[in-house]
Amino acid sequence: MSEEQQIKDAIQTYFECMYESSEDKTHAAFHPDAKITGYLEDGLKQMSVNEFADLVASQQPSAKEKGEPARLDILSIDIAGDTAVTRVRDDYLGLTFLDTLSLLKTDGNWRIYNKLFHVEGSA
Repeated sequence: MSEEQQIKDAIQTYFECMYESSEDKTHAAFHPDAKITGYLEDGLKQMSVNEFADLVASQQPSAKEKGEPARLDILSIDIAGDTAVTRVRDDYLGLTFLDTLSLLKTDGNWRIYNKLFHVEGSA
């Protein structure tokens, strides 16, 4: 499987973690030391993977269980050795996000090391 396809698979796991409210998939998608950072209406948010996993798991029922439409658009992938940067657009919690994801290949697996998010507006 190509590096690009492996990265797309990692991004898909990332999207599924939110769409399915899956704590396990959150930990599968992110490196343990990753940071999730961006601005929401009430200001700057900075989360560890554990904090983000708790947030994701708390969204019950999940978007999938509620039958909400799934939206994930991979806008770009730029690979440099064992690092990559991707830009994706997804809908989550009634909002459209533009995410910049930095990935790192460790132990043969691509995982998100940093997520910067920007809210574009209502989904």
